[in-house]
Amino acid sequence: MSEKRKLLITGAAGNIGSYYRAHLGDRYALRLADIVPIADPSGCETFVCDLSDPEAAQRICAGMDTVLHLAANPHTHAEFYKDLLDANFKAVYNIYRAAKDQGCRRVIFASSINAVGAYPRDRQIRPEDAPRPGNVYGASKAFGETLGSYFAFAEGLSVICIRIGAVGHLEHIKKRSPHYYRSIFVSYADLSRLFDRCIETPDIPFAIVHGLSNNRFQRMDLTATRQLLGYEPQDDAFSV
Repeated sequence: MSEKRKLLITGAAGNIGSYYRAHLGDRYALRLADIVPIADPSGCETFVCDLSDPEAAQRICAGMDTVLHLAANPHTHAEFYKDLLDANFKAVYNIYRAAKDQGCRRVIFASSINAVGAYPRDRQIRPEDAPRPGNVYGASKAFGETLGSYFAFAEGLSVICIRIGAVGHLEHIKKRSPHYYRSIFVSYADLSRLFDRCIETPDIPFAIVHGLSNNRFQRMDLTATRQLLGYEPQDDAFSV
């Protein structure tokens, strides 16, 4: 029996990390990290640490195959010095640096649609489009994408950056939910399917992919993401 893949999930106490852990079951050997205690770790190895500390990042990446980096301050109106500098800039660099130093195979970076939020709404965004953030939070995600490109092409670390849309449960979408929200929606279930493909698809030096559900209208184009990863989202925010 082959040894399980060793997967580190940062931000594991958050909503996305908690859902994905439940989705995985015992598929991988998980190591969980967050700045707050992780409720119900189900026997997984856990670390409570601040990833703006380089030594903490090195410690949690040691012995891992893949890193799913979800940890961040997620607030679109967050202030640079107080909220974003440590969590969304220093920690991102530290994770990439530690993953490379510790011999990890791949980092999957949770970017955001906010990294391209300043494009006109009547223009569909493609993965090859350069970042155009509409807020400083989006700029922090653009930084993570660019830094990932550096580590991929200059240092040989496999990196996939996911521009994640508005995450939610399909059944929670209300009839009055606006068209734009539906066009950027990704269900927890579809995002988990995308994480699966990002972990399992081999031979990707660097990629930016889009994290949306199979919505009838899509703010970000999914064609390249489907082709590269074999991603098959199931939910459609316009169906409810």
